[in-house]
Amino acid sequence: MTSSAISLRKVEESAPALVNLYKSAGTSLRKHGMEGGRAAVYLVLDYSGSMRPYYQDGSVQALADRVLGLSAHLDDDARVPVVFFSTEVDAVEEISLAGHEGRVTEIASRLGHMGKTAYHAAMDAVIDHYLDSGSTTPALVVFQTDGGPINKLAAEKYLCKAARMPLFWQFVGFGNTRSTQFDFLRRLDELPVPAKRPVDNAGYFHAGPDPRTVPDGELYDRLVGEFPAWLAAARGAGIVRA
Repeated sequence: MTSSAISLRKVEESAPALVNLYKSAGTSLRKHGMEGGRAAVYLVLDYSGSMRPYYQDGSVQALADRVLGLSAHLDDDARVPVVFFSTEVDAVEEISLAGHEGRVTEIASRLGHMGKTAYHAAMDAVIDHYLDSGSTTPALVVFQTDGGPINKLAAEKYLCKAARMPLFWQFVGFGNTRSTQFDFLRRLDELPVPAKRPVDNAGYFHAGPDPRTVPDGELYDRLVGEFPAWLAAARGAGIVRA
């Protein structure tokens, strides 16, 4: 049996507060046939004005901690590049097991003005980071937002362009589940294959108005649920070789 990228013992030593999240993530990975799998993990965070309450109440930090717990199984360095975006890219930072507590909240506190929501700027930053890393490992990009983008055409274009790369985009909605703000994300999730893109390279789920209340197991199931099918399709299409 192939083991996780980072051992439970190392998580216990460097990030004891994440142990339960690490265990819960492991359960979901086993359930979805991904035990022992490897992937680079990215986190994209919406820093637009309407996101202010989610930074203040700890929802964004909680998501970051959960993503770190997942990355410890999949990524050997257990470091997660984090892209903060609004009208443009506000920051590209990194979070790791050691010193994870409050890190995202602290970074956000010094970013200044919260702008609008431009998905394509964040997607471009992830693509650049992945290419610059020289990695051939498939990547799981957790992309959090609380609304639709200011430029829908650009967002769709970038998603279709990225479909030829080993990147899977898992969109996570924060906010009112009935909001029409998320109609575009549902459409993005269902863009036709192969007419618009060679493989289905995106998933979407809604974490609701208080994302912290989504149970860890459910959140991990949603974060990794569509990844194995994409991986198989991307391997079949020669997009993923690792």
